[in-house]
Amino acid sequence: MAKSTTAKSHAVASRRVLKARCWHDRRFDFTLARTALLVIDMQRDFFGEPDEDDAMRDVIPKVAALVDAARSAGLAVIHTRESYSPDLSDVNAYRRSLGYVGRKGPRGRFLIRGEAGCDFVDEVAPLEAEVVIDKPGFSAFYQSQLDAVLKRGGIDHLLICGVTTQCCVHSTLRDAVDRGYWCLTVADCCAAEDPALHDAALLLIGGEGDLFGWICDLQDASDALQGRRRRPKASNAKT
Repeated sequence: MAKSTTAKSHAVASRRVLKARCWHDRRFDFTLARTALLVIDMQRDFFGEPDEDDAMRDVIPKVAALVDAARSAGLAVIHTRESYSPDLSDVNAYRRSLGYVGRKGPRGRFLIRGEAGCDFVDEVAPLEAEVVIDKPGFSAFYQSQLDAVLKRGGIDHLLICGVTTQCCVHSTLRDAVDRGYWCLTVADCCAAEDPALHDAALLLIGGEGDLFGWICDLQDASDALQGRRRRPKASNAKT
């Protein structure tokens, strides 16, 4: 009886509507049952060493806090990784011309599967049960099983965080919106090497009547996951 009661309680909780306060006086409604946190490319290759002057590292503890909040709430967490075959067979001609894939560095060949740099930073390393999506491109949907995984799980809402805001995060967001997913970008849990590019990407998301979904900050996402409600937020000056 106790197990049955617990299972029923979990089922009810997973269907309860959570409400995240967002930029531009908006609110993102979602349920645990139909939502996943998508953690984009939190790989060592994209960050400097802890003792280096790398402002982008500031996002790591924020992403870790969001992941912890998602796990505590029982939200599905999916990690993506831009990665390529050691023989470069999945690198198209244009991407080869850019010269970054397979470039030798202190952590091995850049973004090559099996190299130390291609793996995740320790602070947001996936748990054994969490899904990892390897993708040979910018969008997490490109030549990957992400769409199938989401559909199989009945997921149609996404919380999105990670790096870099203007590249893989934004590419994934645009692809997700075209596929019909309801998307919330957690602004301060995303980052770019150039803060101006981060801000520009957020401006695009909120442009033309919030064409690419919703934007919020870590505190508001955490509050929603914990079932706390806050008053609507006034328009954010950055957008």
